[in-house]
Amino acid sequence: MLLWTRRSRVLLWAVFAVLFTAIVLAPLLMIVLASVAGNWTGLLPGALTGSHFGQALSGETFASLSVSIQTGVIASVVSVLLGTWAALAARSAPSKLRKAVDTLFHLPIAVPSVVLGLALLVAFSRPPLAFNGTRWIVLLGHVMILLPFSYSTVSAAIARMDPLLAQAAASLGASPVRVLLRVRLPVLLPSISASASLALAMSMGELGATMMLYPPDWRTLPASIFALTDRGQVFLASASTVLLLAVTLAGVVILGLARGRAAQR
Repeated sequence: MLLWTRRSRVLLWAVFAVLFTAIVLAPLLMIVLASVAGNWTGLLPGALTGSHFGQALSGETFASLSVSIQTGVIASVVSVLLGTWAALAARSAPSKLRKAVDTLFHLPIAVPSVVLGLALLVAFSRPPLAFNGTRWIVLLGHVMILLPFSYSTVSAAIARMDPLLAQAAASLGASPVRVLLRVRLPVLLPSISASASLALAMSMGELGATMMLYPPDWRTLPASIFALTDRGQVFLASASTVLLLAVTLAGVVILGLARGRAAQR
C-alpha cells in the first residue's frame, strides 16, 4: 500500500493515457480523417470532402450495411434466446450434465472463426441441409459465434441470483411458468440486455467466418470494407468503417438504455 501514492497513481494514469491514445484513439482518428480525405500526400489530408460518405450510403456499400444490420439483429435475438434458455435449463440439471453443457456451449470460443466457417461450409453443402450459397449459413455462423457469450453472460447472472426469490414465489402457489416469467426473467433482464449488446457489437464486426460463408447477395459491411481495402479504395473503406462504428454504437446505446430501465425495475 505504501507504493500506492499520489505520484504512482499519476504515473499509472499517464502510462494508461499514452497506451490508450496510441492503441485506440490514434487509429480511430486516422480512420475518421481518411473518411473525409480528398487526397492524402503528407502528414494530414490535403483536402476534406464528404463524398466518400455519399458513396458509402448508396449502392453496394449501403446494401452491405443493411445486410449487416439484419444479420446482427437476427443473430443477436436468436443467440440471446437460445443462450438464456440453455443457461436456465443447465442450472437445474445434474452437475455432470451441467458441466457437459457448459463445455459444449463454450466450444466455439476455442475454434478460430475461419475454421468454424469452413466447418459450416463443409457440413451444409449437400442435401438435405444445403445452406451453402444462402443467407442462412451466414446467420448460422454468426449465431454459433455469439451463442457462447450469450450463454456465459446469462449463466453468470443466474449463479448470482438469490434462489430464495423463486422458492418464495413457488411456496406461495406460483406455477413454474409463472415463477419463470414473473420472478426469474425480470431479475435476469439486465444481463440478457447486456448479452444482447455484446452479441450485436460482435455480429456487426464479424469477418472471419463471414468471409468463408457469404453469398454474393448477402455480403456484410465488414466483408465489403475488406474488399474495398483490397482494391485500394482506402478512403471509401474508411467512410464505411465510420458508418459501421456509428450504427453499431447506436445499437449498443439503445440496448444500454433498455438495460438501465430493466435494472431500475
